[in-house]
Amino acid sequence: MTEIVTEGSGWFEQPGDRAELDVGFTATGRTRSAAVTALGARLAAAGPALEAEGLTVAHRRLWVHNEWRRDRVVGCRATEDLRLVVTDVGALERVLSALIGAEPTSLDGPRWVLADPAAARREAQRRAVADARDRAEGYAAALGVGLGGLLRLSEAPEHHGGPVAYRMAAARAEAAPDVRDLGLEPEPVRVTVQCTTTWATSA
Repeated sequence: MTEIVTEGSGWFEQPGDRAELDVGFTATGRTRSAAVTALGARLAAAGPALEAEGLTVAHRRLWVHNEWRRDRVVGCRATEDLRLVVTDVGALERVLSALIGAEPTSLDGPRWVLADPAAARREAQRRAVADARDRAEGYAAALGVGLGGLLRLSEAPEHHGGPVAYRMAAARAEAAPDVRDLGLEPEPVRVTVQCTTTWATSA
């Protein structure tokens, strides 16, 4: 029995319904203790922005290291990086405005994601199998045989659309800035699936 092996690909996209932001705060001091204390003060001042409604802190990571000048330690730097998730996309402008007003050392985002990508993945899978079947039918017709049933199917790792990100330096405005003109509306998130199929043939 002749077998036909084909690859299929399918994708589906829909607007992201969650946004991820990476925010960093940094402080320096003559000693590690002084640097960490100064960082704590910065984070405390940013507390209202970090506790805004519709915003959750996914994780925090603390870095404390010496600062060198030539061959001697001249101080210490403490940094805390936070991964934030905006669960209410309607609040993104308000959240960003408050975060930038808190003067972070760095802010990277938004990256649009799907809260539940399962439905998009299933549709992408359906399209990938349909593509693989269509290719197999073409080869079967070229061989002058019929296409039989599916014998095997394997799937390559799924891929998501690249994140849409904006990088900005720490704001220096006294009041929270207006971010309405930055074009930060939800972007489409694409889920792509690739599969390899093996089909039987019939006379």
